[in-house]
Amino acid sequence: MLQLIRIVFIVTGAIGAYELASTIQQNKTIPSDQYIYALILFVILGVGIGYVLGGIIGRRLLKSLTWLENKAQNLPTADLILALVGLLIGLALAELVSLPFGFIPGSLAILRFSITILAFILLGYLGISISLKRKDDLQSFLRSIPIPKAHNPEKGRLDLGTSKLLDTSVIIDGRIADVAKTGFIEGSLTLPRFVLRELQTIADSEDSLKRNRGRRGLDILKSLQNEPRLRLEILERDYPDLGDVDAKLVRLGSETKSPIMTNDYNLNKIAELQGVQVLNLNELANSLKPVVLPGEEMFVGLIREGKEAGQGVGYLDDGTMVVVDGGKIHVGEEVEIMVTSVLQTPAGRMIFGRMKDGDRRR
Repeated sequence: MLQLIRIVFIVTGAIGAYELASTIQQNKTIPSDQYIYALILFVILGVGIGYVLGGIIGRRLLKSLTWLENKAQNLPTADLILALVGLLIGLALAELVSLPFGFIPGSLAILRFSITILAFILLGYLGISISLKRKDDLQSFLRSIPIPKAHNPEKGRLDLGTSKLLDTSVIIDGRIADVAKTGFIEGSLTLPRFVLRELQTIADSEDSLKRNRGRRGLDILKSLQNEPRLRLEILERDYPDLGDVDAKLVRLGSETKSPIMTNDYNLNKIAELQGVQVLNLNELANSLKPVVLPGEEMFVGLIREGKEAGQGVGYLDDGTMVVVDGGKIHVGEEVEIMVTSVLQTPAGRMIFGRMKDGDRRR
């Protein structure tokens, strides 16, 4: 690439030197018998200057292109599209600005060329810069434009919905795949690359338990990818200045206005404090549990003693903890109880009850 840039500058320098020598010859500044020597000297100087400038400018240009490529890889797709639109608008304005300079005489062609190139560089840069700085206004304007909802005949549904960011905990948990199969989750799920890297690290762990959890998470992702109602997308955006995956996820959710789907209680609280919407799968599971009211009767199997004296503890089929007064002596049995109270905690629901009169067991 550097050699190609040098060749362009060398050819440009040679042509410019030839044009300059011809202009001087037309003004009779150089005697006719010395013109050929002056022309050769001018061309050699033009080639030398082109070679040196091509090397200097070429290296800087390649360095700038590498920097631009790295920046473009970290930009979200929406920002990249806005930057390209801004560039096109800037180049179009540069073309309009350069039109009046087309009337500059041929003897000042270098000046005309320099003004045109400068206009394209400055206005192209301004177009990109302004479009990215005002991206929120532009996105709001684009969202305000009504778009007809097109039916997707391949999936038999409307391909709409806000993209949801997946957290490592909700992937490893696995229940999201079961919920997706029921059809209650539609649209797009976004998997940030840094979350996938964390999942791969867990899957490669030396600890067998962590390794199994990580591999289960990868299997869940494969299941979601094959789900016809969903579109699973991997987002390459990253935040090298943040070392914690949760912090990266919260910033990504804040910038993209996308909800975070998680089971992590701490991440839930941090995201809510920063104004990021959270979809907690545990809260969804708790909301779907059957409602139990004080005074109702139920059977529960007691499996261990409680913390307080005389208590027994059991669990319902959905995992709800049941604490029974007077149930200690019936640990290992299934007894009938009467519900006395229900307590909703951040970790789930707890049911308190007492042995039903008559000590009915089954």
